[in-house]
Amino acid sequence: MLLWVACGLAGITAFSLLMDVVTLMLGQGVDSRASVANKALAAVGAVLLAATARSGRQPAGTAVRAPSAAPQLVQLAAWVGTPAFVPYAAMKLVWASGGTFAGITGEEMLAVSERNGASGIFLTLESWGLDPTALLAVLGVFLLWGLVRPWGQVFPRWTLFLRGRRVPRWLPLAPALLGAATLAPYGVAGVGYSALATAGVVTMRRGDFHSPGGALLVGWIGMIAFAGYGIALTIAARSYWLRTLPAVAGELLPSPATG
Repeated sequence: MLLWVACGLAGITAFSLLMDVVTLMLGQGVDSRASVANKALAAVGAVLLAATARSGRQPAGTAVRAPSAAPQLVQLAAWVGTPAFVPYAAMKLVWASGGTFAGITGEEMLAVSERNGASGIFLTLESWGLDPTALLAVLGVFLLWGLVRPWGQVFPRWTLFLRGRRVPRWLPLAPALLGAATLAPYGVAGVGYSALATAGVVTMRRGDFHSPGGALLVGWIGMIAFAGYGIALTIAARSYWLRTLPAVAGELLPSPATG
């Protein structure tokens, strides 16, 4: 029990690490590299604590389970989480293609990104009409479905030389747990704040937008995307974790061919 409590505290400490990682991947600066390192160590600690807590409960004579799809309700969550990113990605691509949304043009958004220290790679992709965060959203959806389908446990035919090999359990679980721990609470809290701002209880700062209304519209789109996807990712990651736990000898079935 104490190990799980420590694991939870470490996970809380690692909150927002995903945002920092994405920022660094795009070549932008973070407020504090020491803070990022602290969050990364906390995330590693949470994984190690969880693994230690689980290892003490593993019965003797365990083996790898056969690949399986997630239950229907979990797959339904994936179907709900997938389109949650569509308005967000569309908004980003409108700006990247030079269009106007929420009263701000793509050219103005590019200037904001440059002013905020965006990397050359980020600015180049934007100039080509490709928003890096929209591309990350596509990768996120790919991860989500890998967690609920059998090909997330055994590499499918289209992976060429990897086909038929077991997917290392940590490979999808590490980004999934990190993403779920960051996006779900961030998105849910953001939706709550947007609702309060819409009701006039709190004031929405306009930031780089021309009006609070524009900032609120963008806030709703972003927070619904993060909340919807984050919750779906949490459900899918839990299902994947349980479905890939070592099986007691005698439960193991032959691995089916994966398409």
